[in-house]
Amino acid sequence: MYRRIGVVGLGYVGLPVAAAFGEIQPVIGFDVNPKRIAALTQGIDIYGELTAEELKRANITYTVSPDSLRDCDFVIVSVPTPIDQAKQPDLSALIQASKTVGENLTPGAIVVYESTVYPGATEEVCLPLLERHSGLRAGKDFFVGYSPERINPGDKRHRFSNIVKVISGQDQATCDMIADVYGMVVEAGVYRAPSIKVAEAAKVIENTQRDINIALINELAILFDRMGIDTGEVLAAAGSKWNFLPFKPGLVGGHCIGVDPYYLTYKAESIGYHPEVILAGRRINDGMPVFIVQAVVRQLIHQNYRIKGAVVTILGLTYKENVADLRNSKVLDIVYGLREFGIHVQVTDPLADPIQAEQEYGVRLSKPEELRQAHAVILAVPHDEYASLGWEGVLPCLQEKQGIVADLKGLLDPASCPASISLWRL
Repeated sequence: MYRRIGVVGLGYVGLPVAAAFGEIQPVIGFDVNPKRIAALTQGIDIYGELTAEELKRANITYTVSPDSLRDCDFVIVSVPTPIDQAKQPDLSALIQASKTVGENLTPGAIVVYESTVYPGATEEVCLPLLERHSGLRAGKDFFVGYSPERINPGDKRHRFSNIVKVISGQDQATCDMIADVYGMVVEAGVYRAPSIKVAEAAKVIENTQRDINIALINELAILFDRMGIDTGEVLAAAGSKWNFLPFKPGLVGGHCIGVDPYYLTYKAESIGYHPEVILAGRRINDGMPVFIVQAVVRQLIHQNYRIKGAVVTILGLTYKENVADLRNSKVLDIVYGLREFGIHVQVTDPLADPIQAEQEYGVRLSKPEELRQAHAVILAVPHDEYASLGWEGVLPCLQEKQGIVADLKGLLDPASCPASISLWRL
């Protein structure tokens, strides 16, 4: 059965979804950000996830007009679901999107949510809003489903079409219809979850599991640092066993792994259960910037550098490699932490938006040629440009090619480290 598809929210998740459907049929792409719509209309994805050619192939009508959703009978909602300063779920965008969809909902339509939420949110929060603002009844006049997003920003290998799609519906007929629609574009196939809550829970534990595993390795990195043992060497040795999981220490930011566990813990505490392991993992990962700042300051002291006024260069500011997104980047916490010691911090990043960095986060991005030679260099984000630097690319950043290099992602070969360099690895 042919469905007229509309996608609400054209960020990292919504745009690839809209583009996939847009290659086989017309799609309405709605977003509240007029700048985003203007750029996409010109064939530009500022996030760099889709190329101009991929956008050109997709038959998408970009709009800021919610009235356009009245022409759709299969609406996919993919808006951000961040956390607030108190690390509580911020559903404001999801609530507003539900109101907008409800006001423009047509009888017989199916609404599928892809935004990450805690188990129960779709039916407890979104569905009543759809009913209230449409005047229609769920399960009779319209139908609801949930299909968690699995987009991995910056990953050119795992794309929307070749990742198995979990789908669910409020009843079997709705689930079957959702499966048929997604099945048109998802080559990897669909997995039918038995209920919306199961699909919601599956999504939130995917990133919670990764968060906890990374937290374990981060805690080991803290321990081995005190013992004077190289964490990378330990992991390489342990990795020789066939069933050792290949996790590495690092900063956990962005809007998935560092956020989703808080949705699960919020729901857990709302029903009277205090989740200990999940929150412990979050505390460890959230505390890694402080640990790194202290390690760099300690290295400066050991090298007899004066802390106040010392110059530290940070390579990379975004929350992960090969993406331009600064939201919830833990590198920002390193910048702020070093500044508290009176250290002069200079930052460069080939992908981040300099205007956004300065206006929203108070960090001025320098061009490589503007950088002063520093006492220490922190390789923070393994963008391809930095992964290929090698020692020859890092040494010119330091005063007289000597000083401290903090390699957070293990990009440099420690066996080739020059004698003039004090190398610290996470």
